[in-house]
Amino acid sequence: MNISTIVGELITLLIMALALGMDAFSVGLGMGLIRLRLRQILYIGVIIGFFHIWMPLVGMIIGKVLSDKLGTIASYAGGVLLIVLGIQMVISSLRHKEESFIKPVGFGLIIFALSVSLDSFSVGLSLGIFGARTALTIAIFGFVSMILTWLGLIMGRRVQGWLGNYSEALGGSILLAFGIKLLLPL
Repeated sequence: MNISTIVGELITLLIMALALGMDAFSVGLGMGLIRLRLRQILYIGVIIGFFHIWMPLVGMIIGKVLSDKLGTIASYAGGVLLIVLGIQMVISSLRHKEESFIKPVGFGLIIFALSVSLDSFSVGLSLGIFGARTALTIAIFGFVSMILTWLGLIMGRRVQGWLGNYSEALGGSILLAFGIKLLLPL
């Protein structure tokens, strides 16, 4: 394999990683509107990166065996999860004294990470069918999504200070809109 082929594959994987990581950025922007400490932001980014490693890896393994029919199901499941998270955040923001049911900690963080990495599973299915380099692919996907998640969470945290109590409703609206976009691709 020559250098130009390797560079071409690397550029392609970086572009794919950026595209896949943009949902983590967008959702991170929405979730960053909840009051989060920097340690939580660091942890959330690492978990999202971890899911963006494992989901495409599982997808690549299954993609070598199955067809790409599961890709559509994974996108719909991700959309539904984001809609549920978004609705919950909007409702939580309207209830001034009640605790939010789903927060980016514990089980809520797992749901959050799963919802933004399901599309990586779908892409992993396709890449598995085409025989992409597994280690390089998952390393790039994980690293890029972690960085983009951190950027989204930090930007959301800054905006949260400007919006006050309305920031969680805005964050929920962003998640809800992104979930609907996954369910109704244009």
